[in-house]
Amino acid sequence: MRRHKYQWLIGALIILVAFAVGAAIYKTQRPQATTTVSPTTIKTHYQTWQRTYLKGTGTQRYVQTTSTGTVQTLSEAQGYGMLITVLAAKQGFANQKTFDQLTRYYLAHRISRTNPLMAWRQTQRGGQMVSTAAEKTSATDGDLDIAYALILADEHWHSRGDLNYGQLAKQLIRAIKRQEINAVTQLPKVGNWATAAKTRNLVRPSDLITAYFRKFASYTGDGSWTRVAQHSQTTLQALSRQHTTGLMADFVTVSGPSRRLGTVRAQQVASVHDDQYGFNACRVPWRVAYDYQLSQSQISRQVVQKMLRFFAKQSQIKAGYTLTGKPTEKYANQAFSAPVAYAAQVVGDQSLSRQATKTLTTALPAKDYYPATLQTLMLLQSGSLDQA
Repeated sequence: MRRHKYQWLIGALIILVAFAVGAAIYKTQRPQATTTVSPTTIKTHYQTWQRTYLKGTGTQRYVQTTSTGTVQTLSEAQGYGMLITVLAAKQGFANQKTFDQLTRYYLAHRISRTNPLMAWRQTQRGGQMVSTAAEKTSATDGDLDIAYALILADEHWHSRGDLNYGQLAKQLIRAIKRQEINAVTQLPKVGNWATAAKTRNLVRPSDLITAYFRKFASYTGDGSWTRVAQHSQTTLQALSRQHTTGLMADFVTVSGPSRRLGTVRAQQVASVHDDQYGFNACRVPWRVAYDYQLSQSQISRQVVQKMLRFFAKQSQIKAGYTLTGKPTEKYANQAFSAPVAYAAQVVGDQSLSRQATKTLTTALPAKDYYPATLQTLMLLQSGSLDQA
């Protein structure tokens, strides 16, 4: 075949354009830290959180979730603790030993030797942290955070010691895929126990962590995670469109290959706030903003900005709302305000960013694990944004 005399030039131009596009994509995956909080302040808050909530001795440590009565912890808390520790280590505040202690606690409390999902709750009995038979089921949010933290640990420290973070991450990700992803909708279930007709289509919108699923795909080479990411993002987009506030409920249903949205009733799953923007859904601004932070996805930006426009109109962010924007509580809570502050910083929302530093640097609650832990995590995540 005769070659056009300018074909070599056209080919060279195509290569140059591809290179430029690739460079631009890479640049968007390495965002700069958005926080104006000093490293010293972040370190001080991390150290306070560690002293207050990180418990255990010897080879195992866990995050205590109770402030009075019987000592307990959750797989959700272990995921947060592992994320906090590896992010603090990336900023020079924590060490590998602490992360390994948290990892060994996770390993000791997997559902079984052959099932790497973590049992969702442990209680201290006779000086030991144990799970009942009923508690040896999973909570998907905890497993997702643990898997992602192990990936970050592998990238930061590599897997040269007696704990192979990469191998553990891949084992857990395979189990998540088998037991916690709905085979029809390709969306995360609420746990491996959600197998009955009434539960298999339950979804926590805060589990639609698009950034994690993108990472799982690239880290494992399993393209099915790309579909989970895509379906999670389109579901978030559809939920965002349902109300002018952009708020989402703690739980929804998503069913069938077309991923048809449905609602739940109060107390159908976990609490009276199941159908409201409550203590599960308050994580959505963080999860969606994190995806924008790493991928520069305009869909994620639009979803989080719609919620931020609603919050910008509030004189104070309350601890819960109906989906139409009516406060369900009269008090404030950092579990709700810290993710909003973080998201405002990520997308550059000027009306909320002015409040973000104050929100993130306020004193940590001394006897309330959940808001203290989310606030610490938001501080660390806004201070170190290069974990793509």
